[in-house]
This record gives sequence, C-alpha cells and structure tokens, in this order.
Amino acid sequence: MNIIELAEKAKEASYKLAGISLETRNKALKNIYEALIENKDKILEANKKDIELSKEVLSEPMLKRLKVDKKVFNYMLKRFQDTILLPDPLGIITLHQINPQGMEVYRKSVPLGVIAMIYEARPNVSTDAVSVCIKSGNALILRGGKEAFNTNICLVDIMKKAALNAGMPEGSLDIVGDTNHETVTEMLKLNDYIDVIIPRGGKGLIKKISDESKIPVIKHYDGICHQYVSTCDYGMAVDVILNSKLQKVEVCNALETLLIDEKIVKDFGPIICRALEEKGVKLLGCDRMREIYPMEKATEEDYYTEYLSYILSVKVVDGVRGAIDHINKYGSHHTDGIITSDQEQIEMFLNEVDSASVLVNASTRLSGGGEYGMGSVVGISTDKLHARGPVGPMELTSYKWIAIGKGNIRK
Repeated sequence: MNIIELAEKAKEASYKLAGISLETRNKALKNIYEALIENKDKILEANKKDIELSKEVLSEPMLKRLKVDKKVFNYMLKRFQDTILLPDPLGIITLHQINPQGMEVYRKSVPLGVIAMIYEARPNVSTDAVSVCIKSGNALILRGGKEAFNTNICLVDIMKKAALNAGMPEGSLDIVGDTNHETVTEMLKLNDYIDVIIPRGGKGLIKKISDESKIPVIKHYDGICHQYVSTCDYGMAVDVILNSKLQKVEVCNALETLLIDEKIVKDFGPIICRALEEKGVKLLGCDRMREIYPMEKATEEDYYTEYLSYILSVKVVDGVRGAIDHINKYGSHHTDGIITSDQEQIEMFLNEVDSASVLVNASTRLSGGGEYGMGSVVGISTDKLHARGPVGPMELTSYKWIAIGKGNIRK
C-alpha cells in the first residue's frame, strides 16, 4: 500500500474514531499491552537484527536509543498501563453558555484527526505514539527510520492486529512499509488527508520537515537544557545536577549547560566540577570558571550546542538576571531549571525564562510526560502552537463548537 492509500484509509478511519467510546479505546490499549507481552521474544529478535545492521554506522548514543532491552521493553509496557488510567481527553466541555435568544453554545474537545509521525532510531516512539493516538481518538501513520525498520514493522504488525480485535476501525493505525526519502517528501504534501506531522529526531530531520511540509508541524529542535545554581543546599544541588546530566546523556532533556551564581562559585564550583569529572564528564568553562577550576575553554558555539554526550558547558553568571538572559539567548525553549532557596529568585526565574518546562530544585530529566502524570507522550514540543512541552493525549485534541437551538434564526 503506497502512502496516498495509507493516508486515505487513515482519513476515513479518523471520522469513525471521533465516535469511538472510551471503553473501546481502552480495550484496544489493553489488547496491545497483552499482545506485546505475548510477542516479546519476536520483538527482541527483530531489534537484535537492527542492532547488528547498525552497529558499524551509528554512534553509541544512537545505538542506545535503538536498543530494546528488558528495561526499555518494560517502559513501553508501562506507558500503555499509564495511558489506560488517564481520563478521557475527548468530549470535555470547556465552555457552556446560553445566548440572549436562548440558544445553548458548547465548546467540546475532539480529536485532531490524522497524525503522521516521522522519526529516527527509537522503537519506543512507535508504542508511545500508538498509545497516545488511540487514547485521543486520532488515526496514526508511522514512518520510522531505516535503523529500526525491522523492530518497527514487527511492533506495528502486533499492535495493529490487537487494536482491530478490540473494535478499532481499519486504517486507524499503520506504518509506511519503506524508508525511501521520496515517500516522506510525498507525505508532506498530503494536507488533504493528514492533519498534523510530528517529527522526532535530529535537528536536520526536523528542519527539513518543517521547511517542506504543507501540513502543520508540532516540533522541537534542540534540547539545550540549563540548570542555574544559587544559594542552596549543596548536597541537593549536586544530586540534581548529576541526575540532570547523567541519568541518560543521549536524550533531549539532559543537562547541557550549568550556570553557577558568582556569589557561590568559589565554594560550590570545585565541589560540582569534581563530582562531574568523577562520573566521566568533560567540562568546558568560561574564563571566570577556569580561574577557579581547570578545564578546557568553552566557545560561543558551545553554549548553542546540544551535546547528547558526556560533555557539559559551565558558566559563571551575575545573579538570576544573568542566568535568565543567558538561557533566553542560548537555550532552545525546552527545559530549564533553578536550584535555590531564594523565593524571590524562583519567582523571577519562573516568570521570565521562556521555556516549555521550568523546574525548581528538580532534575531536567523530569520534564517528560510520564513524570508529569500524562502517561505516554509523542514528544516534547518547543513550539507555542498547537502544543507546548510534553505532547500527550490531551495535547492531540482540538475542539468544536456546538449550538443547540429551538428554531432560532438570525435577525
């Protein structure tokens, strides 16, 4: 089936999905959960094949993203359980009023329609996207990268059968059966069928899709995430910073730049730098930082860089104003945090940092949808329209206006 046929079927399914009950959608999620468990060995075998084909061409961080081990597999399963427990994002009345002529007016949440996901070497994106789109009543077309081709085909075949057995309409879930770039180019023109494109991958992929698409795109570019440290408990600060950077270095909400207030840098700087170096992190610092602790010099370009590796920029800033100005200039509007006990600094930071997620005394790694109680998410958007931050079932809804009259006419 070519991409136009896939898109046509998805569009037809989307009209039916808008009326599918929460009970049926949750049943589909439960069926998929059970089918994944039953087919675990098959999925892991397909992933081993992808790993073997990619180990000579992918970097270590990318291979980590590609691999489905026991931990990743359990994560994929848990996201279905979490999403089942979420409230229904559809049919929510967000406004109800009666006009002077007695006509009732409602605004009700509805699915966006057809979602197309274009993504690289992360098989868990396949399962996350399916759980989010089924819960929100959207049809889904997946187009994964060649690195995870066998894993994705295997996963979607299992999930598609399980969803159909639960009563989901034909065409509500499918995957593009090739990895040709021409197919993506063609997909981006299908605005008559596809309502939203969501790319997941490197900056080059996302920019290409954003530039070429005739369809609205929910995207994020870089995850240049910061922690600013001021007066605080140093032990807590070390724990939060190490977790922000090292819990998973290859992901978009990992820490890339540490900002230390000039008032505490002489005391705290050596403590945190030693802790990071002991964990294998290479430090790149500003001139003021290098006077306090030996490290390589950070360039202007380093502050714009998403390393996704064991590298961290460290800069001394003049108070919370210096931190805010640095983040708003060099950041990617993704996730940024402040570590301090100063309530006035906290309020200023929360109000003026222009990012999708702003955290206080917490790891940047907590800005994913699961940690926010959103179940699965299909990405973390740095856009302001249509969604911002973690994109879960509620973020993949729009609304329609409903007016109920009694023979009302316009005078």
